[in-house]
Amino acid sequence: MPQLRITQDDAADDLLGRDPLALVLGMLFDQQFPMERAFAGPRLLADRMGVDTLSAAGIADADPDRLLAWFQGPPAVHRYPGSMAARVQALCRLLLERYDGRADALWSDAPDGATLLRRIGELPGFGAQKAKILVALLGKQYGVTPPGWREAAGSYGEEGSRRSVADITGPESLAEVRAAKQEAKKVAKQAAETAPAARS
Repeated sequence: MPQLRITQDDAADDLLGRDPLALVLGMLFDQQFPMERAFAGPRLLADRMGVDTLSAAGIADADPDRLLAWFQGPPAVHRYPGSMAARVQALCRLLLERYDGRADALWSDAPDGATLLRRIGELPGFGAQKAKILVALLGKQYGVTPPGWREAAGSYGEEGSRRSVADITGPESLAEVRAAKQEAKKVAKQAAETAPAARS
């Protein structure tokens, strides 16, 4: 069982390390929300559901209003509790339909990185970038290394990079990843501001 150090909270990190569904949901929550709080969300959800391990069936079959209440808190599991609760339920229903409710079935028999990337990319809420980051996280910290996983993860799979949650192993690397993300946002903003001038 991997020892993750993403949230800097022992209980939340423990759940991420032993519960594949928690890891997938943490990645899903990592959107317009601080990374540590996103990946601590599965622990918060499990506590409110009164369970030690999250179940795709339990979430898929939950009453939507009750699920929303779990997400709303306080504190809220995510910045957008309503839309995220619906997305999580859709994701868990897909896992039930295709993978017997097992999140780890996404990767347990993946023959190569391209297949793993495709499977993750089919999950509700997972665009191309998020799918690559999860492939990188699985490869770097979860021991999921099918042939070609680094290529499938793109720049996020590079050894020694500090681009994403896949590279967080403690407070120091968390600070480095946050700084890298802020720099990338700054560059993107500058590019967006100069683009109209270049066209005119």
